[in-house]
Amino acid sequence: MIDHRPVVLSPQSPREPLGSTELSMPRDRVSLQKSNVCSRSYFVVVMVFVHVYIINVIALLLYVHYNNGPGDSSAVDGQDSANPSFGNTGAHPHPLPLPVNPDPGPDAMYLPRLEGIKVGHVQKVALVPNKVHELKTLSMKPLLFEISGFLSDEECRLLIHLAKLKGLQESQVMIPEGGDELAEQLEISQEEIFNLLDHNQDGQLQLQEVLTRSHVRDGIWLTPENVREIYTGLKADPDGNGMLSVQEFKKLNTNAFQQFLQQRRVEKSQLVRNSKHTWLYQGRAHRVLRQLQQRVTRLTRLPPDIVENSEPLQVVRYQRGGHYHAHHDSGPVYPETVCYHTKLAANASTPFETSCRYITVLFYLNSVPGGGETTFPVADNRTYEELSLIQNDVDLLDTRKHCDKGNLRVKPSQGTALLWYNYLSDGKGWVGDLDEYSLHGGCVVTQGTKWVANNWINVDPDSRRQTRYQQLVSRLGGEETAAERLEELYRGIHADQNQNFHTDQDLHQDLHTDQDLHQNQHTEKDLHTDQDLHQDL
Repeated sequence: MIDHRPVVLSPQSPREPLGSTELSMPRDRVSLQKSNVCSRSYFVVVMVFVHVYIINVIALLLYVHYNNGPGDSSAVDGQDSANPSFGNTGAHPHPLPLPVNPDPGPDAMYLPRLEGIKVGHVQKVALVPNKVHELKTLSMKPLLFEISGFLSDEECRLLIHLAKLKGLQESQVMIPEGGDELAEQLEISQEEIFNLLDHNQDGQLQLQEVLTRSHVRDGIWLTPENVREIYTGLKADPDGNGMLSVQEFKKLNTNAFQQFLQQRRVEKSQLVRNSKHTWLYQGRAHRVLRQLQQRVTRLTRLPPDIVENSEPLQVVRYQRGGHYHAHHDSGPVYPETVCYHTKLAANASTPFETSCRYITVLFYLNSVPGGGETTFPVADNRTYEELSLIQNDVDLLDTRKHCDKGNLRVKPSQGTALLWYNYLSDGKGWVGDLDEYSLHGGCVVTQGTKWVANNWINVDPDSRRQTRYQQLVSRLGGEETAAERLEELYRGIHADQNQNFHTDQDLHQDLHTDQDLHQNQHTEKDLHTDQDLHQDL
């Protein structure tokens, strides 16, 4: 073994001759040179790995930056962002500007999308002057966020007050009649409909296969017990095995369920939703509504015109026993489908129309003593299987009986907002497929009253149709004219969806109510006092 330890020569000891066999100085120098070579090689290898690591980190940061949108100043990993118009929040000595989104055009349509990172992740965002809000990720499927204190207590009371002034009406979801006529128009046979319903293709329609496609009939929520009762009443299942064969199914028509249900007395608890609601049009309304719209624009980072040209604010009241069974706010969009809000720009006629609500922002206007949670039954499930929602008479869509069995429930808290995406991204900065995990509902209220407001952001998955729609609205004239036309458009949409049951007289009355409310806002104080709001409530 060669000893590489350095040789220390005493000042008193004479130097050994070069030929000495006890110590060979040249051999020591050669060994030291080898050690230096190894050290250099090790250093070079380490530095290469360090540089590669740094390059990867820079690439990842660039990816996140451009994925969030150009100029995105969103907060990541707890870092604050601010806007000069908001004032200094204390997070930065010089607040950062929010991204400026260009007007949508045929060649430049881009929708910024918030990043969830992971469940429990908290981002800080500046939405109002001198305040920083926390954006907490509740789930990744769907991409769902919670923002505490999004609305002040005074703003919540004001929205309830305006809804009462406008007047609330019964909420309901209706399935229009004429299913047989539509099937004939599309040249779909009873056997083809049977095959569409027969999910496992075993030649028998089971209860869960019927319910997944027929949960809602004439606004009535069907349970497995209801289906068995209908089978018996219509003598559709002579062998009584709870399943329909092709021959048995052919004896029914698509309106048979409705005709049978119309003969029965229906309780409110049997409806798809049991609530009352109204619409608050934000374009020409109270300044607090306009401020709320601007706040939603900052939160979503979408182009302002997309938010402004979306549906008006819906305020909903659920009294004790109120509920809304699990549903999707939007429907899937196929090549033959058009969106309600852009159908005027579609330049085509089609029997398939659906709501295209890219984002839902839900506001809790009060805290509920008992029940009333918002449930997401399949949030962050590994897979989504429609038939698995109903197993052994346990229906996860039923928010009256099985709300506690959902994966995620959010308890209403006054001023808190929920934001989730109803569609996935197409990977190119636009709307992709429907996110089936966005399935949600309102649990039954067991104590007190629940007030919420829905702010839906409408975007057509067809970017060209959305562009034409934006251009169409921009050519309507001044701000007042555009607001009036948008109100007229959405009144027609909601009437077509049979959500409001409006007659011409109802619409005329609503217009007068809007005008009266608009006049009251100018003759009265712009903001009601706490005492007035407390008295109203």
